[in-house]
Amino acid sequence: MNVVWPSFGIGVVAGLRTMTATAALTWAASLGRTRTSWIPTGLRPGALATMAAVAEMAGDKMPFAPDRRILPSLAVRLALGAAGGVSLSRPNVPVLDAAATGLAGALLGTFLARIIHRTARNRPRPPNTWARNFIAKNFIKQPIRIVVSDINGLALIAHFS
Repeated sequence: MNVVWPSFGIGVVAGLRTMTATAALTWAASLGRTRTSWIPTGLRPGALATMAAVAEMAGDKMPFAPDRRILPSLAVRLALGAAGGVSLSRPNVPVLDAAATGLAGALLGTFLARIIHRTARNRPRPPNTWARNFIAKNFIKQPIRIVVSDINGLALIAHFS
């Protein structure tokens, strides 16, 4: 499981918050932590993706925010989960296994968010979205810790090796 954790984690984040997963992948690619080379790198793409993630979090609190289970939204979440799963997987993991793991994480994240929304139906909308934001942020904390520790020169990267 330790081998596929990044693939599954980015999939869950893609299911919860699509732009947060995009931002995480962009920053990981900028730091050379991805398997693929097609993700934009650098400060400008990272900042743009981060601003899109913040805008998505704000927009999701609006009453007119669409359901995440409609076909276009679900397709984007699943595709991003699969692509992110491949990007964050180790080189020794087969591409189809990494994509399937990311896709499974995206499905879980999408329907986990729906369950959170359903249980908070009788409550005001903001606590519901705060719960999804909390889960999304905590799923990407571990990869971010590793990236930050790598920048500082610490040896915490061994967790994934």
